[in-house]
Amino acid sequence: MTSGSALPESAPALVVPRNGGGEVLEVRDQPLPTPGKGQVLVRVAAAGVNFIDTYQREGVYPIPTPFVGGSEGAGEVVQVGEDVSAFVVGDRVAWAQELGSAQTYAPVDVTNLVQVPPGVDLETAAAAMLQGLTAHYLSTSTYAVQQGSVALVHAAAGGVGQLLTQMVKKRGGRVIATAGSAEKLQTARERGADELLNYSEVDDLAAAVRELTEGVGVDVVYDGVGKDTFEASLASLRPRGLLVLYGAASGQVPPFDLQRLNERGSLFVTRPKLADYIATPDELRARTTELFGWIESGEVQVTIGGRYPLSDAHTAYADLEGRRTQGKLLLIP
Repeated sequence: MTSGSALPESAPALVVPRNGGGEVLEVRDQPLPTPGKGQVLVRVAAAGVNFIDTYQREGVYPIPTPFVGGSEGAGEVVQVGEDVSAFVVGDRVAWAQELGSAQTYAPVDVTNLVQVPPGVDLETAAAAMLQGLTAHYLSTSTYAVQQGSVALVHAAAGGVGQLLTQMVKKRGGRVIATAGSAEKLQTARERGADELLNYSEVDDLAAAVRELTEGVGVDVVYDGVGKDTFEASLASLRPRGLLVLYGAASGQVPPFDLQRLNERGSLFVTRPKLADYIATPDELRARTTELFGWIESGEVQVTIGGRYPLSDAHTAYADLEGRRTQGKLLLIP
């Protein structure tokens, strides 16, 4: 094992002691982790705040408790474990799929790790990984947007929504953006949205979408809201359109009769997850290389909507779940 300067024996970590709401979160001083075979130890500069963290904390995605929360971050390598040759002490790195990221020093499997290029700061890298890669696979693979594609993007001022809007526009698509306030709609406009719909002002969202598409409907709906928007999303699709349900900010969608897809015009529904679109190190690095290249060139902008110390993590998650924020929220160990 190789390491840099002397490290402390313990450091703060955000612990989920039992399943529940944000009130269960605890910051504990934990013994410094030791990187195992194929791992490195990273001094975490920033950890992402994501809905998947809440699903894990609540037990929707069961994980034995207690555990250290967080799954995304960026920082500097301070120790290298056995059988690691691609990374050395001092490397600036980022990751999107490593449970236990919300701590001062995190062990990370190198198969989940990418180098951060010089033109991207570590906070931006942490903010871009999970949501940026999600927007990338949604717009390039789940539904490969082409010139003239029409996309309905829900929560377009959120972290994924802002990035999705930019990527759909970059690929030649048209974006109909939804959000819950004039301020958030203005953010969506600044990211390139063509038309704007305010949830709080539109009685029939699907009817408004159809009016904007001359009655045809959209090619694809990117829906990370879930229960509250699912029915309007289905009703907004053109025949043979695709509903991409990639999250559940408002709650899980209840079971529904698949025959309805037939009746509405041979519709498609998919429920993807990031892990299946970065299933190999090569695919992960191909997507992040393109993503970081767009960020470095200024073609894609990442908005950091809030920075919180570990001790205020419950506020960060309350703000996220209350949909009171725009862009990406970060925990700063």
